[in-house]
Amino acid sequence: MKKADMEAHQSLYENLIKKAIVAECEGLYTQTVELALASWDYVDGMIQYERKYKNNDFSSIRGIDLILKYAPLLLDFPNLDKLEGLLKACRRIEKNTSECLADKLSEARSLLRTSHRLWNHIEKNPDTRQDQIRKKLGGQQKQWDSIVQKWEQMGLLQRIPKNGSYLLSLSTRLGQLIVGKCSSCGEITEAPKAMLLEKITCPQCNNTAWFVITSTKIDANTKG
Repeated sequence: MKKADMEAHQSLYENLIKKAIVAECEGLYTQTVELALASWDYVDGMIQYERKYKNNDFSSIRGIDLILKYAPLLLDFPNLDKLEGLLKACRRIEKNTSECLADKLSEARSLLRTSHRLWNHIEKNPDTRQDQIRKKLGGQQKQWDSIVQKWEQMGLLQRIPKNGSYLLSLSTRLGQLIVGKCSSCGEITEAPKAMLLEKITCPQCNNTAWFVITSTKIDANTKG
């Protein structure tokens, strides 16, 4: 790869990562993952450019870190499989990072399986008590607490204080009506969760945009 090509890849990679970070700050986690995935097309050239012309070392790769961070919490098996394929196809990544990404991938898969067990349990047992998860599912209460708190921050779950603990309720059953905010114009709308997982056409500005999903639940039977 020529210097100009490497430099172009480095620029494209950085642009996508900046967009991914903005999406993360805005609570657009699905978009964050998609932008991080798109950056992988340029990661090889980026590494070559940074190493050869800037003498930079890497502990990890931000476009990979974002997938490792959010895929387990979003129960995203396919993108972890894609990461395994990337690491096999581009050996330069593992060679030029100080962290063992294969180990981090294994940890992410383990976390995803754990998260999936918890999600299924809460879905089948509404108003699960947070302090009873270990008793029901085993494992370490500290890990369950960590997953629950992250889901709450992401708007995927509600925690209602009760008797020194919390009652847990999912905000994201796929058929459930929830509130979303257009990332283009700020329009507030409601739609089934499954619809807001993808870009949709905003009824206000007509742009195809991501919607920031809130944790507000709407009962379809009470709509006027």
